[in-house]
Amino acid sequence: MSARHIPFRKMNGLGNTFVVFDARQEPVTLTAEERRWVADEAAGGPGFDQMITIEKPTVGGMDAFMRIHNADGGEVDACGNATRCIGWLLMQEANNSFANILTNAGFLKAIDAGEPHMVTVDMGMPRLEWQDIPLAEEFADTRVIELQIGPIDDPILHSPSAVNMGNPHAIFWVDNVEAYDLEKIGPLLEHHPIFPERANISLAQLIGENEIRLKVWERGVGQTRACGTAACAVGVAAPRKKLTDRKTVIHLPGGPLAIHWREEDDHVLMTGAIEDEYKGQLDLDARSWTKDH
Repeated sequence: MSARHIPFRKMNGLGNTFVVFDARQEPVTLTAEERRWVADEAAGGPGFDQMITIEKPTVGGMDAFMRIHNADGGEVDACGNATRCIGWLLMQEANNSFANILTNAGFLKAIDAGEPHMVTVDMGMPRLEWQDIPLAEEFADTRVIELQIGPIDDPILHSPSAVNMGNPHAIFWVDNVEAYDLEKIGPLLEHHPIFPERANISLAQLIGENEIRLKVWERGVGQTRACGTAACAVGVAAPRKKLTDRKTVIHLPGGPLAIHWREEDDHVLMTGAIEDEYKGQLDLDARSWTKDH
């Protein structure tokens, strides 16, 4: 493999798109500017929400280390939908029913969900204390934090729940997720001073017993068709507010995710579909790419 000609794989989890590089045999290194080009379909790249690099694990008992970069070029710690995709790849390679994946957010386990292209990931325990999310000021109860956008006496959005699922999330509970311009509101809230590491911003609407409609503005990416960690965060925040039980179905624009916040150990299990789209080759010098035939 030439340093500037790199094989890749395009995958998605409910429309949350990934370009995947396998760096277990040879290292794959892109600059932030190159990552932004690969992410940008308008600039000629294959396009992604996250770039995933599969690396050799540094800890025994792990099948791989998964490195994650957002479309803005920056590295992040967690991506639930990508974990399902990489888990599926590793299980296919090993002809196994599970895969152990190391990330910057810790150890995650992917499990064959029993149907083709369906994967469950144990996302571990949520972090709920204000300093662990993190928030810039102390809140005794993160089920509701003091934050609003718009006029003081008539805010557009207010009083979100805050959860960390490997990355920070703020969830605003609304009557209709379509009534808000997330493209406008999302960037303002992502960069609000209350979130020192920025935050993923969600609009959540209870639509039935244990069913929630969700739209997400993902930090460093923008509005996405699906965000696995956001679905997990909502699947924790809803029962904390006694809106649902611990088993929920989260309906994202790209499709549903089943979330189970397990009572015996507080681990969050996420189940949903993945799609293995195609393999291709990048030519970084020419800023071009081709699909394999």
